[in-house]
Amino acid sequence: MAPVCVGGDYYITEVTSVMTEKILIVGGAGYIGSHVVLSFLDAGFDVSVLDNLSTGRQENLFPDATFFHGDLHDRTGLQEVFREGFDTVVHLAAAKAAGESMLLPDKYSRANLIGTLNLLEAVGRSSTRRFIFSSTAAVYGDPQYLPIDEKHPLNPRNYYGFTKLEIERFLKWQEQLKGIRFVCLRYFNAAGYDPQGRVVGLEQNPANLIPIVMEVAAGIREKLEIFGGDYPTPDGTCLRDYVHVSDLAKAHVDAQAFLKQKDESLTVNLGSGKGYSVMDIVRKAEQICGRPIPHQIVGRREGDPAELYASSQQAELSLGWKESCSNLETLIESTWMCYQRAFNLQ
Repeated sequence: MAPVCVGGDYYITEVTSVMTEKILIVGGAGYIGSHVVLSFLDAGFDVSVLDNLSTGRQENLFPDATFFHGDLHDRTGLQEVFREGFDTVVHLAAAKAAGESMLLPDKYSRANLIGTLNLLEAVGRSSTRRFIFSSTAAVYGDPQYLPIDEKHPLNPRNYYGFTKLEIERFLKWQEQLKGIRFVCLRYFNAAGYDPQGRVVGLEQNPANLIPIVMEVAAGIREKLEIFGGDYPTPDGTCLRDYVHVSDLAKAHVDAQAFLKQKDESLTVNLGSGKGYSVMDIVRKAEQICGRPIPHQIVGRREGDPAELYASSQQAELSLGWKESCSNLETLIESTWMCYQRAFNLQ
């Protein structure tokens, strides 16, 4: 069974065919990765997870998926894993904090660039010829027009975005030299949790707005700092595109179907196509959580654009993908449900 969300309500759709292809999800114990695992399991795939559990959570491993405790820097171990014979690899293992990447670039070179090259080496030596890559809107840099589509100039402003763009370029060479077909999914702001509550492990050290708001609501943080209240937006705070993690997860299953049917490569945006402001998030969280969200307007952060949102038209045309859970109510409600459970909150 696969969950579908429309307008804040949760529905169940029947899986119409049983698929037995083998999928390896690298980073499958992480926040996004665990939801991707669920999406493939719901669709009937034979799923394996490779994770070193440095940021992934043991409680986000599901008994229906085979688990390999390993690291992308263990090249011998990777060769052992790939002896299992996978039809498709989904790569989500990365360091992903944009600000940290500017302070610790060597960490991001090792984790993102070297780790991915090791993975691609193992893929190239195996029979696997399909690759789905977790990329990011950070490859675009400052928006030159809105909504951002896949033709937008690529000019990352942080080292994290640079590493993701370099991996996209690696993949183009892998296609040319080794015949590996790939789909690059450029995420905008992932948020929310599985509406059925099956993912129980919270993201570790979250740096994004919605989990930070939840930490304030839960009493873990004293208050929320809002960076800038004088932007040219309706309430003066920045607008961003938030896409529900379950919608993102479904796109990976859609990408698998595309690779199997088309045998060609693709790069697409994944976003909701609309922007919510910081204060939109705060007000909705106060309503859903039933608690005040203390907040303070502080100075702007360098490089923060007033608005940033996606065009996902290409994903809809090529993959048949369309967001269904990315409304503000579902984003906040599914996250708060997870925090309530984790901290025994009423």
